Amino acid sequence: MKKILGISAFYHDAAAALICGDEIIAAAQEERFTREKHTSEFPVHAIKYCLEEAGLEIDELDAIVFYDKPLLKFERLLQTYYSFAPRGIISFLKAIPIWLHEKLFLKKMIYDGLKEVEKYDKKKMLLLFTEHHLSHASSTFFASTFTKSAILTIDGVGEWCTASISLGEENNITFLKEMKFPHSVGLLYSAFTYFLGFKVNSGEYKLMGLAPYGNLESSETKKFINSIKENIVAIKEDGSIWLNQGYFDYATGLKMIKEKKWDRLFGFSRRNPQDELLQHHCNLSLAIQTITEEIVLKMVYEAKKITGAENLCMAGGVALNCIINGKLMNKNIFKNIFIQPASGDAGGAIGAAFAINYLYFKEKRDVSLKDKMKGTYLGPYYSNKEIELMNRKVKAVFKKHESFDELTVFTAKLIETGNVVGWFQGRMEFGPRALGNRSILANPTIQEMQKKINNKIKYRETFRPFAPSVLEEDVSNYFKIKTSTPFMLLVGYLNNELRYQLPSNYNELSLMEKLYVKRSKFQCVTHLDFSARIQTVHKESNPKYWKLLQAVKKQAGHGMVVNTSFNVRGEPIVCSPYDAYRCFMSTEMDYLVIENFVYCKTEQNDWQNRKEWVIKFKED
Repeated sequence: MKKILGISAFYHDAAAALICGDEIIAAAQEERFTREKHTSEFPVHAIKYCLEEAGLEIDELDAIVFYDKPLLKFERLLQTYYSFAPRGIISFLKAIPIWLHEKLFLKKMIYDGLKEVEKYDKKKMLLLFTEHHLSHASSTFFASTFTKSAILTIDGVGEWCTASISLGEENNITFLKEMKFPHSVGLLYSAFTYFLGFKVNSGEYKLMGLAPYGNLESSETKKFINSIKENIVAIKEDGSIWLNQGYFDYATGLKMIKEKKWDRLFGFSRRNPQDELLQHHCNLSLAIQTITEEIVLKMVYEAKKITGAENLCMAGGVALNCIINGKLMNKNIFKNIFIQPASGDAGGAIGAAFAINYLYFKEKRDVSLKDKMKGTYLGPYYSNKEIELMNRKVKAVFKKHESFDELTVFTAKLIETGNVVGWFQGRMEFGPRALGNRSILANPTIQEMQKKINNKIKYRETFRPFAPSVLEEDVSNYFKIKTSTPFMLLVGYLNNELRYQLPSNYNELSLMEKLYVKRSKFQCVTHLDFSARIQTVHKESNPKYWKLLQAVKKQAGHGMVVNTSFNVRGEPIVCSPYDAYRCFMSTEMDYLVIENFVYCKTEQNDWQNRKEWVIKFKED
């Protein structure tokens, strides 16, 4: 049984994962420890955690593996600049010194980073590198229960590859088709993310959330779709695309796009992040979402055609587009679909470790494990002693419930009566979603709850929707969905009988007016198109969260809560009890539950000096 440490770093979403044979022992993103969102720094803290969780030292590992091949990336960089020369000279002069001084000496950077973790014998170490899309493919196929599956990976770019179709069989992966840089679905979507005023590599989910505010029947939306297809992207039947580089600047420039060309094409300028969102922004976001759906579906059909497999595994950043995933499930192209819940670069750490275990060491694969991802609960757990130390440090006022059943009844009453509760239990989730261990919870039937959480707790854009956590056994009572979705990766639609009639002038309303139209009994988790990004909660994978929802059901008559990640805008999801308390005190959250400890905002000694906590929150 091989002990392998996987690492992703130096680009964005640095992370570490440690496997022993078929089992993922631990995995965590570095941002959760350093509190720097999407950090690219070498994951010293994440590696320390993984080793501690496994009870291992570096010298006891069979291999350490990095999730991509930097020399191939350097080759792509040089060849791209050569192909576009003399364009891009300014970008070239900025990029090449960084590569020469840092990226080309990546082995040394890894060795130096590991020295910060602990002392080790370099002679004993086996340091390996996998290709980027192999890491993605391995992260999903080897985490699935399938012995044979088509594998589809789609992201911005790895070394050269931007999308791939491969076939996974037993402990092997064979690549069948690749799409190469500069033509990329991920970069296409990110370009529109940039043009619409959101941050690339983190704001794509905002663009996805904005799309339902658009009107597909609008002549403007149809015009946008035609303009994109006629000028920016050509789509082939197999899902491969050709991007007109005359509209982009990411290959050799300093920006994603050539803004003046986009301004002329769409009839308005790039939106600044602080600018108001107008209908044409919504319609353009819907246009690119629709086009991306078309591309991905064509790729899925091609994967079916060339593999003949019954199963599909997906990974890469685009696999986190839950609108596409929901529509894909309804198409029944494949009998079974598994999507890696940490589909972005962080998940590449798991994939790299799995790739070396099965492809390099040729280890046998056990597919009897139903959930290798362990519900994504792969991060740190904090003991009562650690929580009590935090309590003393911050002089917290709390009540400890000796009975967890009693705690769930108490918390359910808080939620049912309109309180917003920070819920901190067990091991932290790995990946971008909070799935009931580092979550903020609320009552989905309160009409104003979406506004309250966005404005007073998350401090984020008002239009952003919230997701429901629903008891797995009750999900069909509320949503049209054909499968369980424990990782919050699918969009489903609210049952017709739970919807309210929309006004006849609905499509003429502004974004904010649409937002506050009463759409359903579960307003807070019902998006404008009656969709919701659903998490089904299972007794087996998260018994504590399942018990809480059972208590909510008994109290309120429905086994559903609002579930949003325990953080504020610009901050990573909380990791430690101190992170949770700090976030709680710097927002207008009403209650905090850490394991069996309950904290009421108005009972805290210095809750009236909240400004001081906000300052601490930002400084820390």
